[in-house]
Amino acid sequence: MDPPATADAASSSSSTSLRKRLSVNTSSPSSGSGRERESKARQEMDRGDVESGGVGAEPMSPAGRLFRETHFNCYIVALLGLGAPVDVAAARAGLEATLVRHPRFSSVQVSDDAKKNAKPRWVRTTVNLDDHIVFPRLDPAASSADPDRAVQDYVSSLSTMPMDHSRPLWEFHVLDFPTSEAAAAVAIRMHHSLGDGVSLISLLMACTRSAADPTRLPALPPSSGGAGGPPWLSAGVLALAAWVWSVVVLAWNTLVDVVRFVETSLFLRDTRTPFMGAEGVEFRRKRFLNCTLSLDDVKFVKNAMKCTVNDVLIGVTSAALSRYYFRKTASSDDTSADDSRKANKSIRLRSAMLVNIRKTPGLHTLAEMMDSSKDNAVKWGNQIGYIVLPFHIAMHDDPLEYIRQGKKTADRKKRSLEAVFTYWSGNLVVKLLGIKAAAALCYGMFTNTTMSFSSLAGPAEKVEFYGHPIVYIATSVYGHPHALTVHFQSYMNIMKLVLAVDDEQFPDSHQLLDDFAESLRLVRKAASEKS
Repeated sequence: MDPPATADAASSSSSTSLRKRLSVNTSSPSSGSGRERESKARQEMDRGDVESGGVGAEPMSPAGRLFRETHFNCYIVALLGLGAPVDVAAARAGLEATLVRHPRFSSVQVSDDAKKNAKPRWVRTTVNLDDHIVFPRLDPAASSADPDRAVQDYVSSLSTMPMDHSRPLWEFHVLDFPTSEAAAAVAIRMHHSLGDGVSLISLLMACTRSAADPTRLPALPPSSGGAGGPPWLSAGVLALAAWVWSVVVLAWNTLVDVVRFVETSLFLRDTRTPFMGAEGVEFRRKRFLNCTLSLDDVKFVKNAMKCTVNDVLIGVTSAALSRYYFRKTASSDDTSADDSRKANKSIRLRSAMLVNIRKTPGLHTLAEMMDSSKDNAVKWGNQIGYIVLPFHIAMHDDPLEYIRQGKKTADRKKRSLEAVFTYWSGNLVVKLLGIKAAAALCYGMFTNTTMSFSSLAGPAEKVEFYGHPIVYIATSVYGHPHALTVHFQSYMNIMKLVLAVDDEQFPDSHQLLDDFAESLRLVRKAASEKS
C-alpha cells in the first residue's frame, strides 16, 4: 500500500530547493546518459532528504514497480471529445488548481542504482505545465480532409513515443480542430505506475463539473451493493445454511481459479487464433479506434435478460469475436461455415482482466486530494489483482445465447476471490523473490492468454472539463503483451467501445469494430422480439 505523499510544512524551504533540482533531470532512465543525470539528481535528492529529514519521498507499490518493467511499460490513454474549441488559458488554470496538486501528478520516480535491491521512490517536484501540455504539429491538409483519421493516427502514434521520466509521467495533447463528433479533442497520456485505471479515470472525473451546475461534481451511476455477511439466526435455518453453502462455493471456486491461474502463468496456453499476439507485441505500435454504441440498447438487453450491463458487454464481445474469427478462418480454409463451427467448438480464448480490489474513493474525496488546503489520508496507488476471463467462441442462431453464456461466465467469476489472491500473492512474490520474478509470472499469464478486457462506468450526466463540455470519453491502455485490448466506457446515454490493436496484425481493425456494433444490433433485435 502506498502512504499519502505529503510535504512537511516545517521544511518547505528545503523541499522547494529539492524540487527545483529534480525538475532539471532530463532523460528517461532507459538511456545511459539519462542514468548518469538521474544518478546526479538522486545524489542531490539524498542530500535534500538529509536536510529535510527524509520528507517528500515514498516507496512505489509493487504493482507500480511492475509497470516499470520492460514487458509491462504500460500507459493509459484517455481521449476526451470536447464540445467547444480548447481555451488554453482556462485549461492551464484548471490544471494548476486541481491535477497538478495531486501527489502522483507532481512527483518523479527516483531509484538508487548504487544500493543493492534499492526500491524506486516517488519524490515531489515542481511541475512546469509547458512540459506537459503538447500542441502537435499536424498536416493541415490531412486534418481538414479526414479529421477523424488524423486524430486516430496521432493518438496511435503516442504508443511509440517515449515519455521523459525526469518529469511527472503525464501529458495533455491538444488536438484543437473539429471532427465528426466533437469541436476539439484532448488526448491524455499517463503512465500506469501513477495508479490503477479505475482510480486514474475517476481522478480525471473529479476534475470535471456538472454542465447543469458548474459548482457541483458530476453524478455517477449507482454502484451495486456487495455481498452481505452471515444472516441473523432470526432469518431462519435455511437462510443460514444457504450462506454457509455460498462460503463453501466461494472457497472452492477460488481454489480452482488459483490453480488455473498458476497453470496459465506457467504453461496453459490459449488456442492459436487471429487475435493472439506474436512475441514482442508489447513493443509494437498500437492503433486506437472507437465507435459509439447506445447505452440504452445495452440496458434494454440487460432488462430483457435479467442480467447486468457487464454481462451484456461480455456477451456482445463473445459474439463480435466469434463473427470475426469464423469469417477469417472460413476465408483462409477451404471449409464450410458449419464444418468450421464444429471444428472449433472447444476453442480456448481468454482475457486477462485487471480488477481494482480496493474501493475507489468517491469524487468528493478525490477532489479533496487535489485541495492543498486540506490534509487528508486517502490511500493511493495500484491495488489491482488479475482474473482470467474466458470468452465463448461459437456460432449461434440465437444471438441471445451469447448473453446467456456471458452471464454464466460473469456469475462464476463473482463467486471467487481470484483477484484478491493474485494481488496478495503478487506482493508476496515481490518480497520473497523480487520484482523480476513477479514480472516473469505476469508475463507468462499475459502471453498465454489472448487479449485484455475491461469496462468502466463514467458520469451519468453531461460534464465540463475546465469549462469545456465533454462529448465523449474513450480510454485504453498499451505496453502490455497483447495484440488486442477491448474497453467499454459509458458516459451519459452512450457506450464508447475502444479497441487497441496491433497495427500490423489487424489491418482490417475497422471490420472488427463493425462486428461489435452489428453484434449489439442483433442482440438488441432478438431481445426486442423476445419481449
